[in-house]
Amino acid sequence: MQDTDLTAVPALSSSPARLAAWLRLERCAGIGPRTAAALLGVFGSPGAIFAADFAALAAHVTPAQARALLQPPADATRRLLDATLAWLGQPGHGVLALGEPGYPELLSHIPDPPLLLYIRGRAALLAGPSLAIVGSRNASVQGRMNAQAFAESLSAAGLCIVSGLALGIDAAAHEGALRCVGGTVAVVGTGPDIVYPARNRALGERIAVDGCIVSEYPVGTPPVPGNFPRRNRIISGLAAGVLVVEAAAQSGSLITARQAAEQGRDVFAIPGSIHAALAKGCHCLIREGAKLVDTAQDVLEALASSPLLAARTVFSPASDIYLTDMYNDNNPTAGFGTPADRALLDALGHDPVDIDALLARLGCPPGELSAQLLVLELAGRIERLPGGLVQRIFKR
Repeated sequence: MQDTDLTAVPALSSSPARLAAWLRLERCAGIGPRTAAALLGVFGSPGAIFAADFAALAAHVTPAQARALLQPPADATRRLLDATLAWLGQPGHGVLALGEPGYPELLSHIPDPPLLLYIRGRAALLAGPSLAIVGSRNASVQGRMNAQAFAESLSAAGLCIVSGLALGIDAAAHEGALRCVGGTVAVVGTGPDIVYPARNRALGERIAVDGCIVSEYPVGTPPVPGNFPRRNRIISGLAAGVLVVEAAAQSGSLITARQAAEQGRDVFAIPGSIHAALAKGCHCLIREGAKLVDTAQDVLEALASSPLLAARTVFSPASDIYLTDMYNDNNPTAGFGTPADRALLDALGHDPVDIDALLARLGCPPGELSAQLLVLELAGRIERLPGGLVQRIFKR
C-alpha cells in the first residue's frame, strides 16, 4: 500500500528557492542542528536568516558563525540542490522541514532535531503512534524471534514500529511490523536513495513501499560509520518509547535507550539469561530504571498512560505474547518425541550451556549427544553460540 500524503513536501519540492535556502542552512560550516533551530526560532525561516546582516546574526551566534552564514552558497550545495530536485521528482519521495506542516511533532521537540527529513514511502506513518525497537546486529536466533513477534503484535495493536534497518534485531522488527496495520519506519544512516547494508536491500525496498524510510542525510550520502550512532536520536525521537530486545554490555542500542530517556521517552528491556552476553545490556538498562517486559501487553499497558500518546491515539488491544515451549505431550513436535530427546530439552533449560555440562547432566556418550543436538539444530530448536555453548530456542 503506497501512501504519498506528504503534507508539506509539495511546497518545498515546487519551490527550488526555498529548498535551496534550507540546504544552505543545513550545510553551513559551523552551524549544527541546535544552533540552526535557535536561529529559526528568532528569524522564522532560512531565507530570513540569510537576509539578516552581520550585527543581527552576531547577536545570536559567534562572529565566526555569523561570517559563515553570510558566505554565498558553495558549488557543492548548488549541485546537491539539483540532485535533490531530481530525486523529489520520483513518486513517494519528499522532504519535510523543521517547523513546517508535516514534520513529526515528537521529533521536533528533541534538543537537536534534524533540519530536513528526506523520506520515501508512507509519510503519514510519521504522524501516528510509534514505538522504537532496537537491539544487537549480531542477534541470536531467539532474539530475532522475540523482536519479530513483539513487533508484529504491537503493530497489530496500531503502533508503528521504528528501527534502523540494521541486521539482526532491527531487520526482524521491521519484518514483524510489516505484517500488520501499524506499519514500520526505517531511520537510515545514509542518503534516502541508498539501502545499507546490502543484505537488507530487499527489505528496504519493501519498507519504501509499505512503510517509510527516513534520513537526515542528503541524497547520495554513502554509509559513513559516524552517521549511524547520530541517527539513533531520530529513532528514539520519533517514538513514544524504545524497546531493547537484546544487547551486549557495550552495544550501540544502549546509546539509543539512554538518548530516549533523556528525551523523556519510556524505555523497555526484555531480560535474558544471566549467562548470555547479549542479555547484559538489557539487564544494565533495567538496573538503570528501564521497565522489564516479557509480553507485548506489558508495553501497551505502560504506553497507555504515556503523555506522548495519550492525546494522539487509542490503540487496539493486542493478543498477549508469552514464552512457550512448543513441545509438550499434547502437541509433540516432529522429530523429537522420544524420551531421550525430551530429556535433552529439559537438560538444556533456559540458559546457554556447554557440551561438557550437558554430558554430565545426561550421562550419555558424546556421539549420541552430538547426534541429538544436530537433530534439534536442524529443527530450529537450539542454536550454537560462541564459545562452544548451546542454547534452547523457545517459540512464541
